Amino acid sequence: QVQLVESGGGVVQAGGSLTLSCAASGSVFRLNDMAWHRQAPGEQRELVAAITRGGTTSYTGSVKGRFAISRDNAKNTVYLQMHSLKPDDTAVYYCALSRQTPDWDYWGQGTQVTVAS
Repeated sequence: QVQLVESGGGVVQAGGSLTLSCAASGSVFRLNDMAWHRQAPGEQRELVAAITRGGTTSYTGSVKGRFAISRDNAKNTVYLQMHSLKPDDTAVYYCALSRQTPDWDYWGQGTQVTVAS
């Protein structure tokens, strides 16, 4: 059974930084693509950043240059470093694991990020 557990959310002032972590278990982590999605109130869930098992990264346009996704296969953990945060970044952030692209098969419980103006 795959489990994903996020941590690191919280309240931050606009312009500040946060780093989210997602610890995975129950899967051969290094073989899976990973991603961070987010969902703001009243909005659809969107893909924010992804990292392939080979380390290739991709980002949605609104976070390019501000967010960085990385992974530590030895720790079965994926990270999302977020800088220059804006109120529009306020959302619940979810970690996801893909067994086979393009599907995201497993999800964490989510962690709230609130950016105060």
